[in-house]
Amino acid sequence: MTRKKELRKQIRDRKRAFPAEKLREMSFCICERLLAEERINAAKTIMMYYPLSDEVDITPVIEKMASEGKTVLLPQVTGDTSMVLRRYSGKSDLKEGAFGIMEPYGEVFADYQAIDLAIIPGMAFDRHGNRLGRGKGYYDRFLPLLPPYIYIIGVCFPFQLLDDIPMEEHDIKMDTVLGITD
Repeated sequence: MTRKKELRKQIRDRKRAFPAEKLREMSFCICERLLAEERINAAKTIMMYYPLSDEVDITPVIEKMASEGKTVLLPQVTGDTSMVLRRYSGKSDLKEGAFGIMEPYGEVFADYQAIDLAIIPGMAFDRHGNRLGRGKGYYDRFLPLLPPYIYIIGVCFPFQLLDDIPMEEHDIKMDTVLGITD
């Protein structure tokens, strides 16, 4: 088993050790930190993700940013290796897509130059901003399409923070990781 596969298994085991209520509680604290971030409040166009049940639930942040008139973009899986961004216009615009992820079916958004900030999930992160995904490579293929000036925030539960994640040439570092308990 490769080191990355071992780490994914380790994190999945850690997630199972927490009841759903505890994950919701931790998500709430992380959302408060996100909403206090100056860069998020200043951003006009934000790429986010709609969470799976075992990911940091950032739906309060999505709803707040959308209610403030910001352009909120969520990914939609379009193939075995690809995804696009679509405008989020409300929960009624969501449908279950690939892997059980709720995805928007609003307008496709391709003006990547207009994105100010991205909030990205991961299986694990390290203190250097390295990210371990679920293993399918969707974000690994998508993030290089974004301009290098876009500020990227990784979010995770404290138990998803590792000392070191093995990185490959194609991996994109996060500018910061929230969810870390210092």
